[in-house]
Amino acid sequence: MDGVSPVDMVIPIEVVIPKGAAGQTVSIHTHGCKLNQADSQVMARQFQQAGFTVVRSPAQADVVVLNSCTVTANSDSKARQYLRRARRTNPNALVVATGCYAQRAKDDLSAMAAVSLVVDNKQKESLVASVTAELNAAELNIQPDQTGENWLRGAGRSRAMVKIQEGCDQVCAYCIVPKVRGRERSIPPEEIIAEINSRAADGCREAVLTGTQLGTYGFDLPNANLRDLIARVLDETNIDRLRVSSLQPQEITPELLDLWDDHRLCPHFHIPLQNGSDTILRSMRRQYDTARFADTVELVRKTVPDAGITTDMIIGFPGEGVREFAESYSFALAMGFSDMHVFPYSIRPGTSAAYLGGHVDDVTKKERTGEMLELAASCASAFRQASLGQIRPVLWKPAKRPDSIGSWSGLTDNYLRVRTQSDQNLGNVITGTRLTAFERDWVTGKVV
Repeated sequence: MDGVSPVDMVIPIEVVIPKGAAGQTVSIHTHGCKLNQADSQVMARQFQQAGFTVVRSPAQADVVVLNSCTVTANSDSKARQYLRRARRTNPNALVVATGCYAQRAKDDLSAMAAVSLVVDNKQKESLVASVTAELNAAELNIQPDQTGENWLRGAGRSRAMVKIQEGCDQVCAYCIVPKVRGRERSIPPEEIIAEINSRAADGCREAVLTGTQLGTYGFDLPNANLRDLIARVLDETNIDRLRVSSLQPQEITPELLDLWDDHRLCPHFHIPLQNGSDTILRSMRRQYDTARFADTVELVRKTVPDAGITTDMIIGFPGEGVREFAESYSFALAMGFSDMHVFPYSIRPGTSAAYLGGHVDDVTKKERTGEMLELAASCASAFRQASLGQIRPVLWKPAKRPDSIGSWSGLTDNYLRVRTQSDQNLGNVITGTRLTAFERDWVTGKVV
């Protein structure tokens, strides 16, 4: 599930209602990874071009779309909860389920009373057409309206999720992604560059290159690879910041890291470990061992000082005994990650791990997950503490809190979440910011 964060998130697409937009309203919510976020941003633009007004609240929408995740059983549960809540909130809405859960279990979602329409990943490009047909809106004007080009600028969205590839050929033992996303396929560089330039023109300050398996980008295209793509994006776009969402350790080379001499490339590396025991890594069918992983982390820290290095950890994979968990814990501690996504292993039907012996009981998984989460919090605190006093660039947006007047939140280049107070309008602005203190998940900063 590289490139696919295991954390289940609800990421609403928020836009200012454009003047002159005609037709129905749609609310889009996203669970899961940055690749899903990229898909949702595309959906929102397509709906708006078709004459829909995109709104945040499901209660205000004629159509409610959930772009779902299925990487864990918890992801499935959250999707079902959201769909039922959307139906209760808005009984008259057309409730649409799409995304990876819809791809894996279309019949199950179709059987839910709360769900009006299920559109799997293979049909996602025609989602708007399916929705308009379901609404019997043959009379709806589906030509792009005069405001369609600029709705993102109106929204003030500062970060663009740009999909560069989709699918995975790795077939790790635990992962359902190859079944729901299909085989690896790359998007031509020219299309990616055009998309980033378009989003920059719309006001986006940062582009995040997303995909399921970024490191193998370009294998199916002539004279294309990830390093050359990043170099071209830096040369042929004026985007202020460029971020790479996820890479496997064996895909990070000195030649690739040389590109980080350009200050526009964010010094943040998400390198999925999944487990710190070589025994479990072999059983998972990962393509590295802990020695290779440690060498990669050392190379990153040597080449890109102050880089944030985040990771994913699966707890309770079949065969994980006391010894294997201790090895995993010790290795994660030694790596000193800036943050860790930790979640218990859950059986995904159709994966080979579902048929392995030695499944860990739920009580033990919960205890071990708690221990690893405590370690994750400790490592994150240590990284924040070490960052205090530094001046780092932060991309700001209004803080979403009751006392948010004059409050701003943002991300540093190395992926620290920062808050500040300022009477200036910092929305969609990048400033140098001195990091002064931290509390829990947030660092306090002062604009300089």
